[in-house]
Amino acid sequence: MNLTRDEARQRAATVSVHSYAINLDLTRGDSVFGSTTVVSFDAEAGSSTFIDAITAAVHRVTLNGVDLNVDDVADGVRIRLDNLAASNELVVDADMLYMNTGEGLHRFVDPVDNEVYLYTQFEVPDSRRVFAVFEQPDLKATFRFTVTAPSHWDVISNSPTPAPVEAGSAEDGGARSTWAFEPTPVLSSYVTALIAGPYQAVRSELTSSDGRIIPLGVFARKSLMQHLDAENVFKLTRQGFEFFEAQFGTPYPFEKYDQLFVPEFNAGAMENAGAVTFLESYVFRSRVTEATIERRAITILHELAHMWFGDLVTMRWWNDLWLNESFAEFMSTLASAEATEFTQSWTTFASLEKAWAYRQDQLPSTHPIVAPINDLEDVQVNFDGITYAKGASVLKQLVAWVGQDHFMQGVREYFSKHAWSNTELSDLLTELEKASGRDLKEWSAQWLETAGVNTLRAEIGYDDDGAIASFAVLQSAVADYPTIRPHRLAIGFYNLNDDGKLERSHRVELDVAGESTDVPDLLGLRRPDLVLLNDDDLAYAKIRLDEHSLRTATRHLKDFSESLPRTLVWASAWDAARDGETPARDYVELILQNIASESDSSVVLVLLRQLATTLTFYVDPNDRQAMEIAAADSLWDLARGAAAGSDSQLQFVKGFAVHAQTDSQLDTVASILDGSEVPSGLAVDADLRWELLTSLVVGGRKTQTDIDAELERDATATGALAAAQAKAAIPTAEGKAAAWAAIVESSDMPNAAQRSAIAGFTRVHDTSLLEPFAEKYFAAAKDVWATRTHEIAQQIIVGLYPSRLTNQSTLDATEAFLGTLDADLASLRRLTLENRDGVARALRAQAADR
Repeated sequence: MNLTRDEARQRAATVSVHSYAINLDLTRGDSVFGSTTVVSFDAEAGSSTFIDAITAAVHRVTLNGVDLNVDDVADGVRIRLDNLAASNELVVDADMLYMNTGEGLHRFVDPVDNEVYLYTQFEVPDSRRVFAVFEQPDLKATFRFTVTAPSHWDVISNSPTPAPVEAGSAEDGGARSTWAFEPTPVLSSYVTALIAGPYQAVRSELTSSDGRIIPLGVFARKSLMQHLDAENVFKLTRQGFEFFEAQFGTPYPFEKYDQLFVPEFNAGAMENAGAVTFLESYVFRSRVTEATIERRAITILHELAHMWFGDLVTMRWWNDLWLNESFAEFMSTLASAEATEFTQSWTTFASLEKAWAYRQDQLPSTHPIVAPINDLEDVQVNFDGITYAKGASVLKQLVAWVGQDHFMQGVREYFSKHAWSNTELSDLLTELEKASGRDLKEWSAQWLETAGVNTLRAEIGYDDDGAIASFAVLQSAVADYPTIRPHRLAIGFYNLNDDGKLERSHRVELDVAGESTDVPDLLGLRRPDLVLLNDDDLAYAKIRLDEHSLRTATRHLKDFSESLPRTLVWASAWDAARDGETPARDYVELILQNIASESDSSVVLVLLRQLATTLTFYVDPNDRQAMEIAAADSLWDLARGAAAGSDSQLQFVKGFAVHAQTDSQLDTVASILDGSEVPSGLAVDADLRWELLTSLVVGGRKTQTDIDAELERDATATGALAAAQAKAAIPTAEGKAAAWAAIVESSDMPNAAQRSAIAGFTRVHDTSLLEPFAEKYFAAAKDVWATRTHEIAQQIIVGLYPSRLTNQSTLDATEAFLGTLDADLASLRRLTLENRDGVARALRAQAADR
C-alpha cells in the first residue's frame, strides 16, 4: 500500500505517461463497480515497473496486445509490468470496491429518499481505488472518463458533462445511460474526480479575463437543495475569479467550474480540477455563526486558488505539499480581506490559523516546513498545522519581506513558465528573487528548513521623565530548535483615548535579526499604555507583553478599537497559559470578563474552544468541576445579556450547553429545548435541538428513547450523525462499552458516523467512565492501524487516546506502547507522540495553576 520516494523517482525515470481512458460501470450493485483502464505511456525499452490498482478482482491485464497472467502480476495493490516497449498500451479490467471511509469512490445512501450518491476523494493515494494509475503527482497525463450509471443520475467530472446516451438496463432493471467525457488537460491523478448520483444543481456563468464564458454549477443532494444558498457561493466565486486572475496574470485554466457539496466528506474541501468537492455541513440547514459563514468563504477561495497553484502547476513530490496548501491558505485570506465582505479575515487568520500553527510547531513531531517525505505514510500524517497554517504564516512574512507587488510579480512569472508542469520550491524562489532583488537562499534555509517557533519580547528602558531611553526586541528559541530567524515586523504603541478606547498612536516597521535588535526610532517617545510587538501580525512568532503593557491589556482588553491587535493580545495570553507561564484560571477569567465585548465571530468561536480546553485540561483538577460550573453560569448570564438574535447569543448558548452539569443548569437546558425558557431572538432549530439534547444526555437527563424520538423528528443524514454522537455520550458503563465496540471492535461504521461517535464517547463530566478503556486502547491500537484505512485508523488513534485521563499513568502507558512500535510504524509513532505531548502539557499547566 505504501510508495517510497525512491520508488517514485525510479518510476518517473522509467516511464512517461500520455493518457488514460477510464471506463467505469456503476450499475453492478452496492459493493463493487467495474473499472477498465487503458493507459498509453512511453518507457525505457526492456525496463520493468508497476502500476497501482487497489482491486476487488482483476479480470484481465493486457500489455501491448499480450494478455498477462493475472495471478503472476497482480496482488490486489500493484500490477507488475515487465519487458516494456518504448511505446506501450496497457489495459486493466477489474472490479473495484465502493468505500464508506471517504477515500476512493465513496458510496452514501440518503435516509430521506434512499437515493445513492457517489463521489471520489483521491488525495493522497486513492485514485488507485478507482482505476489503474501511476499514482504519483509528477506523472501527469490526460484523463478521459466514460461512465455508465442509472439514467436518472447526474455525472460530473473534470471535463464538462456530455449528453448521456441510453445503455439498456442495469442489474436491478432500471434504465442505464453512458456519459462519455472529453479528455482533461494534463493533470496529476489526485485532482481528477467523479461525482455521480441524483444531485441537483443551480447553474450560472462568468466571463474569464481572456473573454471565455466559464459555466458555473453548485450541486447538492435533492434533500438538501432547499437549504442551498447558491447565489452566495456564486458571488464569492466571481469575486475570487476576478481577484486571482488579476493577481496571477493567468486566466482560469479549465473549461468550467463546478462546486459540489457531498455527504460524509473527511476534509473541508478538495481541489479537483474544475469539480471541487466540499463538506456538506457548508449547506446551512439551521442557523450558523458568522464564523462558520466566513470559514465557508475562505474555503471556497482556498480551493479556487488551487486551480492555479496545485492543479495548473503541481509539486513534483509530496515534500512540497506545504507550498501547495500554504499558498492556497495565504491567497484565500488575502482575497477574502481585499475582495469580499470579510475584510477582517486577517484577524480570523491570527486567531485560527496562527493558533493551529503555534500548537503544531511545539509538538515533539514538529518538522521543517519543507518536510522530508520518504513515503506515502509520511505525507498522510503531514496534513497538519505546519503544512497549512505555519506555511501560510511564513508566506505572509515573505510578502512583508519582499513586498506584495514583488511577490505577485514573481508568482505571475512562475505560472507563465511552469503551466501544466511539475515544479519544486526552488522554481518559485528563483522567480521571487528576480522580482524582488532579494537573495532568498538564507531566508529559505532559516524559515523553511528548520523547525520551531521563536518568542519575541520588548526590553524597554525609561528616563526620569518617562521617555524611552532604550528599546530592544529580544528573540529566543527553545533548546531543541535553536534557530534565531530574521523577521520583518511592526511595533505598535497604543494609548487610551478620551473615550476609553485603546488606539494606535505610533507604528514603526523594521527588520529584526539576532537575539537582540535595537530600535532607535522609538527613543525619546513617551511611554505608551501598551507596546505591541508584531503589530499587524506580519511575523510568525509568539510574543510576550512587558509588565506595564500586560497590566493595560488585562484591564482594557475589551477596549481595543480594532480587532486584530486585540486578537494578538488574546493569542499571547493563550500561549502563556498553554506554556504554563501563567495560571490557567487567569485565562478563564480573562475570557469570561471580556468575551462579551468581542466583535469578531471567529474570535468568539476560538475563545470558547480555548475556554473548553483550559477547563478540561489545564486548570487544577481539584478545582475543575467548580470552575466548570461557574463558567457555565457565566456563559448563561452572557447569553441572556447578549443582543436578541445576535451571533454572540447563539455562541454563548451553545457554550453554556457544553458545560452545563448542575441540576439547575440542566433544568435551563431542558427549558430551552422544550421551549419554556428561550432567550428572546434565539431560534431553537434542528441543529441546536441536537446540541441541547446531547447536553442533557451527557448530564444523565435524557436516554436512548429520547435520542430515538429526536431522530424520528429529524430523519436526515445530519440527524443520524447527531444521534450517533448523542448515543455514544450516554454516561453509563454499558453505553460507553457499546460505543467502544461499535467504533473499535466492528469495522463497518462509515467515516462520518465514526467521527460523531468518537466525539460523543469522549464527552463526559465524570472521567472515571473512560478509565476502563485506556488499557483497551493500547491493546487495540496496532491492530487498528494495520487493518483500517488511513483515514479511519487516524480518527481512532487520535480521537480515542485517553487524553482526558491527565495523569502519570497515561504517560507511562504511552511510553510502554511506544516501546513496542517497530521502525515501519513511524506514522503511528508520530501520532502517539503528539497524543502524549497533550497530556504532558496539561500536567505542566495544571502544576502552574495550583
